[in-house]
Amino acid sequence: MTALAPDVPSELDEALWQAWEALEAPEGFRAEIVEGAIEVWRTGQCTQARRANRLRDALGGHLAGSPYMPYQCMYVVHRRSVWAPDVLIALRNADGDDAQDVGIRTSAVPVIAEVVAPGQDDITRDRYRKRRAYARAGIPVYVLIDDYDGRGTVTVLTAPHAPTADPTPTARPPTKGAPGRPRTTGLQLSPCAGTGSPSGRPSSP
Repeated sequence: MTALAPDVPSELDEALWQAWEALEAPEGFRAEIVEGAIEVWRTGQCTQARRANRLRDALGGHLAGSPYMPYQCMYVVHRRSVWAPDVLIALRNADGDDAQDVGIRTSAVPVIAEVVAPGQDDITRDRYRKRRAYARAGIPVYVLIDDYDGRGTVTVLTAPHAPTADPTPTARPPTKGAPGRPRTTGLQLSPCAGTGSPSGRPSSP
């Protein structure tokens, strides 16, 4: 994976950050800074929330006894960008990775998962804008659960390359059954000794 050189935030980056910090999103909404723009989106879409909760619960059981655990309702901060993923994985004791009392640093987040919401802008954000943003930030694994891609897909993107913001899709099986009911794809997330991060890989068929 390409190492990311540190950047000095521009005046626009700082202005966006200050505007985001001052923003009081109405109840039921969240605000992020994605690709240099503040985006506000509605939370609480039932199907999306159930998918995210089921993923969190499954990951919690799978990671039990490991140094890692799944989180929800936590901001991820990269320089002057900030995101609110549906589910992320980080160390159980991540107190030292706090970013400006806002959220957790990207360097402490090996896996992010998004469950695509039904709105067209929501679909575009998770499929394209966040995919590029997470790749530029060097997030090792991005899992995209998309009920609106054909009959539904689960895509696992790895090996992000910052200059092109083009992560490599390592697994993209279609979900079986009725649309809106994705099945488990066999993604394995296990700690790698000595690396400090889990590895994401599709299981053998």
